[in-house]
Formats: sequence, C-alpha cells, structure tokens
Amino acid sequence: MARLLPFALSALLLTPASLMAEPLDDAGVARASREAVFGDAFESEAGVARLRAGARPEALPALALALRYRGASPELLAAMSTLAGEPIRDWGTAMRWIEARPDVPAHPSYRAIKLDLYDRIDPEFRRFLGDDMGLAANMDIRLEEIVWGGVRVDGIPSLDEPAMIDASAAVYLKEDDRVFGIAINGDVRAYPLRIMGWHEMFNATIGGVPVALAYCTLCGAAILYETAVEGRPAPLIFGSSGLLYRSNKLMFDRATESLWNQFTGEPVAGPLRGSGIRLAIRPAVTTTWGAWRKRHPKTRVLSLETGHKRDYGSGVVYQDYFASPDLMFPAIVRDESVAKRKDVVFGIRDVAAARAWPVEAFRATPIINDAVGARSVVLIGDAEAQTVRAYDRGSETFGPGPGAESLTSAAGAWRVEETALIGPNGQTLARIPGHLSYWFAWDSYLGVASTLYGGKP
Repeated sequence: MARLLPFALSALLLTPASLMAEPLDDAGVARASREAVFGDAFESEAGVARLRAGARPEALPALALALRYRGASPELLAAMSTLAGEPIRDWGTAMRWIEARPDVPAHPSYRAIKLDLYDRIDPEFRRFLGDDMGLAANMDIRLEEIVWGGVRVDGIPSLDEPAMIDASAAVYLKEDDRVFGIAINGDVRAYPLRIMGWHEMFNATIGGVPVALAYCTLCGAAILYETAVEGRPAPLIFGSSGLLYRSNKLMFDRATESLWNQFTGEPVAGPLRGSGIRLAIRPAVTTTWGAWRKRHPKTRVLSLETGHKRDYGSGVVYQDYFASPDLMFPAIVRDESVAKRKDVVFGIRDVAAARAWPVEAFRATPIINDAVGARSVVLIGDAEAQTVRAYDRGSETFGPGPGAESLTSAAGAWRVEETALIGPNGQTLARIPGHLSYWFAWDSYLGVASTLYGGKP
C-alpha cells in the first residue's frame, strides 16, 4: 500500500490545474523533460504534468521519446495533446506532428536527453550525433526527426566486395526470386533481394567502377551510387547507422562517419555535410532471377557465403512489411489521390526536374513516351514483375518492336540493352538512371519538385 500512495497523491496534487500558477522557465522544462523520460514512475508522471501545465510546445519531442520508450499512458497522451493543440493518439501521430512543424524546434535540453537515451541503446550513436555534430546548426535534417530503427550501428552489416558465383552455381535461387541487376562495362551481376534484405548495402567495384548499392527496405528503394568522389583520396565505403529519418535509412561513410540520406545520396550531418557532394546514380534494375538470367546467361550472382549467418530463404526477409499497406515508422504522406503510400513508383531525377511513374501504369501500356523536364524519355515496364528501365529517346517516339527485347520508331527497329538503345544504323540512346521506391518515400523527399504520371501536370 505504501507504494501506491505516491500515485494517488500525484493524481490529486500534480494536475495541470494545480500547476498553472508555476510557468516553466528553460531550466524547469529541462528538468521536467528529463524526469518524464528517465525518472521512476512517480517522477515521470510528475514531469509530464509539469510540462502539460507549462504549455511549452517545444517540450513535445522529449515527450515523444517518453511515449516510445516508456509506453503510452492517458496522462502522457493528454499532456502531448495539450502541447500540440490537437489529439495525439500514439507515437506515430506525435512524430508526424513534429515533422509538420519545423517552426517549433525542440527545447535546447532535448539533444542531451536524446543522446543519454541512445547511449543506453548503443553508445556508438555518438559517432554521428555527439560533440558538435548533432547541433542543429551542423545538420541538414532535424535531430528530433531522427529515430532509432531497432538495430545498433552496423547491426545490419554491409557486404564489402562479397563473393560472386556463376549463374549455373546459384542453385539456391528460384525463378521468381527478385534480384537487383547491374551491368557496367560488361561486368554483369545479380544481387538477390533475399540476401540484400538482410544487409541493405554492398560496396564493390563493378566493371572498374566503385559503387555501393544502398537498399532501404522501409522505402522500397535500391539505389546504385558511384562512390568515387572528386577530391577524396579513395572511394567511400558505406554502412548502415541504425538510425532512420522519415522512415528512410541513414547510411554513413566509414572514412568520415558522416551521416548520409540514403534516398538523395547527400551527407546531412558530420564532416562532409555542406560539402556539396551528391553521389552520382548508376542504372540498376529490379527484376526476377529468371528474367535476368534469360537476358544475361553469363551473369554472376551473389554467393550465399556472405560471412554472416542469416536465413536467406526465399520470401523470408520483410515479407510481412512488403505485404502490408502500412508503414513501419511514421512519415507524412501528402497526396494519395493517384498513388497510395506503398504503391511502387519508378522515379527519375534530372537537372532541376524529377518525375515518377506508378508501376501499375505499365500494366495498360508497357512502353511510355514521356519527359522529365526538358528531357525526352522512354520507359519500358512490366507491372507484374515491377521492372522498369528508362532511356533517353531524343526526338524518337517508340512503340513495340518485332522481338521482346526491341522497340521501333520511325527510324526502324532498336535493340534494348542494359546500357543503351541501339538503333538500326548503330546510333545509341543512353540508359537513364532511375529507381523504384514506395510512393511515400518519393513524395517525402522529392514531392515538391517532382511530378507524378497520371497526376496533376
């Protein structure tokens, strides 16, 4: 009974009404926030009540930490709703409120509280957010929108120059297993999703070009980046930080330990932030093993001998998430009138322009002649296989060709290859880098500058 007394007293004495006469100064917000996150049950409840009564919305990000890591309570949700000025029902609602209000920065005490909390998960997170690196002035994204993804630093281990085997030796693969297909300077490779889903990153040299495949399972995007950067003595090697931003992984480079936005290929915190670096994208295609091998019978493919113990079985990794219409982590989705949040789109970013095409659009017309800004493009897609390739089309308009791997235009028949379209007189039209992703991710990072096929012009 003695243990229950403080809770009864708190209900009577620590209500918002009884504390309204004591507005919180900055020191009070800092103390109450720390109590809400780290205190025992009585201290946490008292801190929550003081923050509610103090009416300081900048305390809401700290309460979001308490909500995620301590769990919901009626008092906590009521306090957050009071500070937000609208109902906060759960952690996702709170994080979307924070994302939508960059004009309400977190209280200055938030950073120390968050770092102390993350120390309890993995002290290695300070490599990216400690010292001056996690200060708002030194980041291109907001600290309060960075969330823990459920693993420690390198808890999703990258594959660095992984072993490859001949296609004939890849007996573990099924015809309908999805692979990421890459062809650079005659070096043709396949990286199965059933393996990459466990690793989300490889660093390798393909066809003499240093590259990294940054795969974010949460946003459905596998993006092949060139990693040789002008002015750097060696190609960058990337890993997974264990941290997320708007349901997208934050990767890091091992040379400087800068955090990078996986989706844009830009450093957002750390020594390389503000350097102007943006990694160049190389073409890669998501397709089935059967289709890729038929097209490239001499391809090499990733070996199961990765040096890690994982269940690389077909249909094992992330299948529940892939099949669900819901997001695993909160992010705002603005326009779902044409594409729903987890509809797969194919996106191209060009100079000062970006455009996305719902993969379902290719079910009615597998060849789409279109444009990205001032650049004319042709896209060849298969909605069932969720495979899309894009090429510069110059002044040509394309239709189906005489064979499965060909197109026709007024100039004649064109052969479809991984790197280019080859015309009847040997002329070439180059492949354009693009990639698949869920619509919510494309819209979250590029929605303002991007157009959507089938949507408003």
